[in-house]
Amino acid sequence: MIHAIRVHEPGGPEKMQWDEIPLPQPKPGEALVRHRAVGLNYIDVYFRTGLYKAPSMPVTIGMEAAGVVEAVGDGVADLKPGDRVAYAGALGAYAEARCAPADKLVPLPDGISFEQGAAMMLQGMTAQYLVKRTYAVKAGDTIVVHAAAGGVGLILCQWAKHLGATVIGTVSTKEKAELARAHGCDHPVLTSENLPARVKEITRGAMVPVVYDSVGKDTFVSSLDCLRPLGLMVSYGNASGPVTGVDVGILAAKGSLYLTRPTLNTYTATRADLLATAKDLFEVVASGAVKIRVNQTYALKDAAEAHRALEARRTTGSTVLVP
Repeated sequence: MIHAIRVHEPGGPEKMQWDEIPLPQPKPGEALVRHRAVGLNYIDVYFRTGLYKAPSMPVTIGMEAAGVVEAVGDGVADLKPGDRVAYAGALGAYAEARCAPADKLVPLPDGISFEQGAAMMLQGMTAQYLVKRTYAVKAGDTIVVHAAAGGVGLILCQWAKHLGATVIGTVSTKEKAELARAHGCDHPVLTSENLPARVKEITRGAMVPVVYDSVGKDTFVSSLDCLRPLGLMVSYGNASGPVTGVDVGILAAKGSLYLTRPTLNTYTATRADLLATAKDLFEVVASGAVKIRVNQTYALKDAAEAHRALEARRTTGSTVLVP
């Protein structure tokens, strides 16, 4: 038997239960992974609350973890018991062990700890596709990153700075401003400030080619107002709630803007894309250009407390849950 955090009905953190369930056995194409660390991400909140619909109830939430392979099912040729692995994008991570699709598992380099692996896969690979593929950040660009002191935000700031960009980042407190600044954010802007006005001042009226917005409803219009003509609005999260009821004519009125709502699953849908994305992430971390900050650690059974801290904006960087 093992334990897992399961949600039996959508709702608040109190809806997460520490259930005892049978140890699963891998089916063809799967591997049984004993988790050493589990990542905490805002998408976990979306599944818990029902914003994202779970395939069935009760559901074990969580999308990211790192651990050791204990067994493999038929047809799995490139993994074996004892292998260190990490993954993102496979629902069911809030468990002491789980069976995961083998094609979602990535070998974890020896130089990267389980805690780092669990903290970096979803957030780090998200940052990778955002700065390399959704909009290819280049030297000389000035960009806007919302929630710059968060898990993805800190990685985005560092990676964009490494690529030669100037980074404007939004933060909710002066303490988070200093944290973001220490991780490549050139111009931290408090959420209480007028962001488009600050962007106009910083860019001397030129505005920016891209905004990376994980906040959603509360920042959508102000993000559009930071863009120069033909700029790209990247809405990749809903921390304040989903963006709804948008009149696409607003994109024309504000300068023939582009809007995309990307997901990691799309960008890593093929095994080749997944491995290439992870390889790029591991290399930039190994080089020291991007540092993965695990600033909070909770026991997996205390996941509700971790969710409360995340939703109250009491966390910075990455948070891991330890079985």
